[in-house]
Amino acid sequence: MAHPATIGLLYPGFGAEDDFASLEARLDGAVRLPLVHTSVGEDAHRIDALLDLGSRFRLAEGARALAAKRPDSLMWACTSGSFVFGWDGAQRQVDEIAAMLDLPVSSTSIAFVNATHALGLGSVAVAASYPEDVADSFVEFLTEGGIDVVAMRSQGIMTAGEVGRLSRDALLAMVRASDSADAEALLVPDTAMHSLGWLDDLESAVGKPVLTANQVTVWEGLHLLGPVPELEGMGSLFGLHGAASRRSPRRDRLLSGNPP
Repeated sequence: MAHPATIGLLYPGFGAEDDFASLEARLDGAVRLPLVHTSVGEDAHRIDALLDLGSRFRLAEGARALAAKRPDSLMWACTSGSFVFGWDGAQRQVDEIAAMLDLPVSSTSIAFVNATHALGLGSVAVAASYPEDVADSFVEFLTEGGIDVVAMRSQGIMTAGEVGRLSRDALLAMVRASDSADAEALLVPDTAMHSLGWLDDLESAVGKPVLTANQVTVWEGLHLLGPVPELEGMGSLFGLHGAASRRSPRRDRLLSGNPP
């Protein structure tokens, strides 16, 4: 029986969770993306609310529920609820979940750093949905991860619910407005934002790689297991041949349809 790679997603509240279900259907079973919603105290892009969103209790509760779906790797599918803890704090978040479930674990904010380095990018611009202070926190996180942010534009959107309602045209306009001639790529944080069906359009709009939160979340979940396969319609990031990813016999067995 085929055993596709299964990337478990811890997703805070509601916003663009259907992005992942749509991708799973489009890939026709090549990757499974089971999702569990973590609890949310207040849907607000404020530092205090985001620190609560990414608290140990909320993540542990969700991780225990997600374990029942038997994922091969697990992603804390949230950018702001990880980068607000800083580089070391975001790493502690995933290390605690990994120790709890004995699985490889990462988060969307860490995924942005790893994906940027995997593409060999030296400088990026950021198109942030968040208010400016939260967006600045993301820039600080990227800088700690060794990434040169040459431009950042904040949209000032206060809730994930509002972000989840952004249209394709609104996202294209946001990316164009945030671009910089000095940037080799555009980074678009916020897993509450739909993007997985529009990645080729986004890259065409600016003529360079565009990395979105939901895109790098899926990529990192696969990257935790080994070389990432090329996937059509998933942007430059999924055009890699896996040279930047570590090899894993376990990953090869998963992709070949043989259980580990």
